[in-house]
Amino acid sequence: MSFGRILLAAAALVLLGFLISPDSFAAVFAPFTRNNAPAIYAQTPIWSLTLSHLALVGMAVLASTVVALVLAVLVTRPSGREFLPLARTITSVGQTFPPVAVLALAVPVMGFGAGPTLVALFLYGLLPVFENTLAGLTGQPPQVAEAARGMGLTPRQRLWQVDLPLALPVILGGMRLTAVISLGTATIGSTVAARTLGEVIIAGLLSSNTAFVLQGGMVVGIIAVLIHEGFQSLERRAAARIGQAR
Repeated sequence: MSFGRILLAAAALVLLGFLISPDSFAAVFAPFTRNNAPAIYAQTPIWSLTLSHLALVGMAVLASTVVALVLAVLVTRPSGREFLPLARTITSVGQTFPPVAVLALAVPVMGFGAGPTLVALFLYGLLPVFENTLAGLTGQPPQVAEAARGMGLTPRQRLWQVDLPLALPVILGGMRLTAVISLGTATIGSTVAARTLGEVIIAGLLSSNTAFVLQGGMVVGIIAVLIHEGFQSLERRAAARIGQAR
């Protein structure tokens, strides 16, 4: 086992231990408190906030991936190429408007809670998946198209049996970026009453309790690393299946 994998496993164990028994880490965070403030955030169980945070991110990434994939497939077909500029405009909306601005616009319509945060994460996650899928579908060697035609595959068969499998490593790369970005961005959802780990960080900022800020940041940071490494592992496996080295 490589040193990197050992560190990754150690980080995962630390995260699991902290979520199961946060009070066991009180001595670690105590030096970062002032005026006898509590060392561990206890208003809401951190494990509950973590699960809610991950559920919100998971739904947003899934929705972004489905929409971005459909758009990328449509604009790479002969009948849809003229809509490429429009698709790029749509998927760039989330990157054009900061998530905070999207929250501000969504709250009057949807109210407080997870809804505005889900919309912001969905819009913010479209572009990486769309551009990576576009690159994967349009960057294939000409010999692939010739071989597919020689085998008598229909356009739909070529899409499912050739194009998408070959583009899968690149698509997973876009999903990785979307997932990691969404994981960090979701923390601002607590400003509009969404149940995320941002609650811990905001509580620490409002009370000048650095221990709370560190706890929320630590959980988000470790999960982000685990998600990043998990997707990279999937990318390597997908690349190996089609004979590419990554």
